[in-house]
Amino acid sequence: MALRESPFANGFIAGLHSLSWWLIFPCFWFMDRMIAVCLTTTLEKKQRREEECYLGPLRVFFGLLIFLALFVLTAPVALIGFLMWVPLQATRRPFIYSQRTTTNPEEGAVKNLAEGREGFGFVTANLCLLPDSLARFNNLGHSQARANLIGKTIVQSVNRPQNCVVSPSSDTMSHCSRDNLLASSLYYGSIDSQPPSRPCLGFDSSLPLEEVVCESGGGEVGSNTNAANIIVGTEQNAGESDIAPDAAEVTKGNNFNQNSDRCKAGWKSQKLGDVPWEISPLFPANIDFVCLQEVFDKRAAQKLKDILSPTFSHVLYDVGIYAFHGCCSSFKFFNSGLFFASRYPVLDASFHCYPNGRGEDALAAKGLLSVKVQVGRNSQKNIVGYFNCTHLHAPEADGEIRNAQLTLVSKWISDFQALAKRDDEIVVFDILCGDFNFDNCSPYDSHEQKHKIFDDYRDPCRVGPGQEEPWVTGTLLEQPTMYDEEVLTPESLQRSLENEAVRRRFIAPPVGLDGGSCDYPEPGAPWVGRRIDYMLYREANLSQLCKTEIEEFTFITRLAGLTDHIPVGMRLCVSVNTEDL
Repeated sequence: MALRESPFANGFIAGLHSLSWWLIFPCFWFMDRMIAVCLTTTLEKKQRREEECYLGPLRVFFGLLIFLALFVLTAPVALIGFLMWVPLQATRRPFIYSQRTTTNPEEGAVKNLAEGREGFGFVTANLCLLPDSLARFNNLGHSQARANLIGKTIVQSVNRPQNCVVSPSSDTMSHCSRDNLLASSLYYGSIDSQPPSRPCLGFDSSLPLEEVVCESGGGEVGSNTNAANIIVGTEQNAGESDIAPDAAEVTKGNNFNQNSDRCKAGWKSQKLGDVPWEISPLFPANIDFVCLQEVFDKRAAQKLKDILSPTFSHVLYDVGIYAFHGCCSSFKFFNSGLFFASRYPVLDASFHCYPNGRGEDALAAKGLLSVKVQVGRNSQKNIVGYFNCTHLHAPEADGEIRNAQLTLVSKWISDFQALAKRDDEIVVFDILCGDFNFDNCSPYDSHEQKHKIFDDYRDPCRVGPGQEEPWVTGTLLEQPTMYDEEVLTPESLQRSLENEAVRRRFIAPPVGLDGGSCDYPEPGAPWVGRRIDYMLYREANLSQLCKTEIEEFTFITRLAGLTDHIPVGMRLCVSVNTEDL
């Protein structure tokens, strides 16, 4: 599919679409506020305990009355806009592509791969950026403010200047320059770019983990800041302030977060049971690709694009179809909610909508977004990778629908890669990620756990069907307790996930065969909880010259209080046999 920024073939149709949407929007917004004023999150309830008891009912009564009147007044205009909007969807492409082009006379990113090894970082997260009224059913509100803060949080975390030092209490004072992206080339990610080098000098891996600290520079708001308070406006000017991380704590596991240094040092291949892992209060500082789910709100998607695009210069957003379209028989009021951001150019992209949605899920155009990116080139061949992101059917009882969707995912990926494949290319990675809406520990999800897609793609967190690695944590938070002090900040959520007894209180439990909670796990095994956010990769489809290994796998607590999911990240080290290039 040819990638143009506008989803429409010409400016006239795009103008008609914009006009129709602005006729619809006032009525839509008043309806959204009318419902939202009646729904209160547990955080808002806590913050209003000091109010007089009669203020809450008055707020609801007069808010409902005012917004209902405005909704009725604007409904005739919205109906005209809706009648214009629906037929235009047949001409719309299923995404908007935004790119910021840069030029750099220096040698391109391929230089590092040509030297033999390079790492690529991937992150996936479900943000629940629905219209405010619908987000409140998930105990989340203020979607526009959350989108703004999430975007800034990702950018500040990724672009942070950070130095690892050994604590002064130690006899050794070695310094490790790590992930200093602000000092790196502004052109990182373009084809003609040089990814930032991350040299590590004198890091003493024999030191105890508690003696390793990280110093971060800049910013006025620390990572201990209560993000939920920023959203509801209890901190002045918080929306304009920068989010800067505090000391990044290194947690239990095999990972010292040395990232690209490990890859370029040529460390040995690992078994999947020995994956370097981390529970981190920060996003990794070397992310190359970001996949987000449930970015259904158009304004929230636009905010994220505006904030992320200076760092991730290639963005696909507003992904999906609307109205009656193609094989989807039900009317689509919402897009797929998928959002993709990349440092590297997008060569090709394709979206497929699942035809078997049911119930409330059928109102959204959930599907699969497949993307082909160019990460470099040499004198003979382009160096490319494939990235696939999806969001499967949600209701727990509909396992057969999810199973059928996984089969479609496998087919659509194969079809896309067969069409996009070129002889003059080296494929260095093939990723599948997203919110699968089933876990690998619930007996209720046993059918999906055995799907053949797990034979094609490797899941680093999985031992086999129904069995997780012992270091894995669930990624679905219990919505009623999202704003408890133990999980309200990145650091407190990190500590809670590290403690199995505390984790049981805040991570959704496995689902039994009867649809209720079940006794899990077996005696002596660690309690994981529902991990429904996946990051998979495969090697079978890569060029014969390439080998991959996992450099680190990360559970990220940075968005505590901003979403009901825990983002996951993975860094993949790619080795290329340069002698045969």
